[in-house]
Amino acid sequence: QVQLVESGGGLVQAGGSLRLTCADSGRTLSSYAVGWFRQAPGKEREFVAGINWSGGTTYYTASVKGRFTISRDNAADTVYLQMNSLKPKDTAVYFCAAREKLMPGPGYDYWGQGTQVTVSS
Repeated sequence: QVQLVESGGGLVQAGGSLRLTCADSGRTLSSYAVGWFRQAPGKEREFVAGINWSGGTTYYTASVKGRFTISRDNAADTVYLQMNSLKPKDTAVYFCAAREKLMPGPGYDYWGQGTQVTVSS
């Protein structure tokens, strides 16, 4: 079964970078679309980025486009979120999620535990 674990969060200064990793400790993630989401205190969970099964198609929410890059390494069964030019508004718990489809879309079947990203001014 798919079991997702996020890592790579931490505390950074505004303008800094972090790379988040989503690893599957269960069955392979290579045939599933994967999304990154985030949730700040008191806010709804927000879609950040998505990637199709092969890594050839990506999607981003407008607020992160040009700063964040989602990618995947199916041989390593991992998905990444490279976050550059971080802003305090990016502070949130970041989750990866897998969908039992080849392309991103509504509805995700598996979720990780989340990793905290805090960006200071």
